[in-house]
Amino acid sequence: MPLLLSDRAQLVSPLPLHTVAEARMLGIRLRTPAWTRVRKGVYVDAAAYAALSDWSRYAVRVHAYLRMHPDAVLCMESAAVIHGIPGFDESKDIHLYGPDLTKTWRHADALTHTSGDLREIVLIDGIHVTSLRDTIVDLARVAQPAHALAMTDAAISLVQGGAVALDELLDRGLAQQNQRGRARMRWVWENADERAESPAESVSRAVMLWSGFERPELQRVFRYEGHEDRTDFYFASCGAVGESDGWGKYELDSPEEARERLKAEKRREDRLRRNRHPFARWELRDAWRVTPMCEALCAAGVRVVEPPQPAMLATLRINPRAKPWRRRS
Repeated sequence: MPLLLSDRAQLVSPLPLHTVAEARMLGIRLRTPAWTRVRKGVYVDAAAYAALSDWSRYAVRVHAYLRMHPDAVLCMESAAVIHGIPGFDESKDIHLYGPDLTKTWRHADALTHTSGDLREIVLIDGIHVTSLRDTIVDLARVAQPAHALAMTDAAISLVQGGAVALDELLDRGLAQQNQRGRARMRWVWENADERAESPAESVSRAVMLWSGFERPELQRVFRYEGHEDRTDFYFASCGAVGESDGWGKYELDSPEEARERLKAEKRREDRLRRNRHPFARWELRDAWRVTPMCEALCAAGVRVVEPPQPAMLATLRINPRAKPWRRRS
């Protein structure tokens, strides 16, 4: 079985897909406002589609393409959907790999890539994709840098189900003749960390570095008052602790379970504060917006030790590979 991040892998469409022929047999009228066309000849429930996250909508489009072209070889973001690599925005293109082509070819939103560096092709549940290793290397060259870091962290992090080593990615990238995006790829390799436990942590870490904060220690464990507490980020100069997911992770289906977990987290935070650890907490959207996360860190006493990098921070506000271009405020 090829390597993939099984918990996130989307081997089937997040929504049922209906072709025109299938709908005709079932007596379903697709050409009404209740249905949305996601590809010529393929429709989904309009309300359900609108309610999906950006990345899940992209997964629907990828599987709609496969419904009509089952022998296609997916690469880049499209392969990431199948491998379970975390994504954020809805990519504007379906990305395909065509090793026999002499140049890149586009048909509507389907972009077929070619390269002098051959990619390994694997079969996952009947779907042809570039290997996890090649998919990560390709994305590290072209994806928004914070996205690329989160994708790479997920691929090498055992906690997130990662299945490749950073050295493998490094060797694969350096062995390729393609020079495009090498500087970006090098930055990703230098900053990737197998201890990252979520995409939110990875994006937050990128923002910290570009904002000039001291480099944090990840997953530091503290033992106080008979408890063992692991933290997302620890800043040695001031003893501060940072948590990158806010309170959103406690919005569970069971209100009772959510209350108990929230109480336990509050006791954990109080315990760390009692033992002289200032505490900063933020959500992923605060990291994308930069200022809210930076204000939380400054309030906890975390120091700025390097000049900020405005050009890198600006990459957080726009993703030219998204549909439509995604501007973050």
